Amino acid sequence: MKNQFVCILSALLLVLFATSCEQTTPEPMSGEAYSAEIQKIIEAKNKKIQGFYASGMIDSAAEHFADNCIQFMPNQPAIVGLENYKAAWKQNIQFGKWQLDLNTQEVKASGDLATEYGKYSLTFTPNETSPIPAMEDKGNYLVLWEKMDGDWKVLWDAPVTELPLPSQPMDTMMVE
Repeated sequence: MKNQFVCILSALLLVLFATSCEQTTPEPMSGEAYSAEIQKIIEAKNKKIQGFYASGMIDSAAEHFADNCIQFMPNQPAIVGLENYKAAWKQNIQFGKWQLDLNTQEVKASGDLATEYGKYSLTFTPNETSPIPAMEDKGNYLVLWEKMDGDWKVLWDAPVTELPLPSQPMDTMMVE
């Protein structure tokens, strides 16, 4: 009887111990309140990024991008990786002043990922040696943000212009 009691008590303690050791996986945070919280963080980061572009401080802007970031610029191949991002933008800023205005419209966030939809306007004022002409652009953008080591970073950045392509003569557009 004593052995039976010890066995039952041991089994009960084993079950209690095993149950207490189970690690519960925290549910990813999501929902409107969480998205609104992350939107405030993203808007603050965008304000800084705008200032860095205007000041030509590409290394400072790059601190807000992930090492494996991808920027999908209109009419050119994607810029893949942080070092390529910095190199491309350092080249761009040597030709003049870039004024970027980012206006977040909505953020959908869940856990460590957030998608930002926004509207942008861009003005480029060339310097005297610039091969790039003065230009203005406006459109929409999507940015995938990822929380890495406690900080939100741009993972994918995709601006989409609203402006039509310049007109071309019909004979240059024909395919033979």
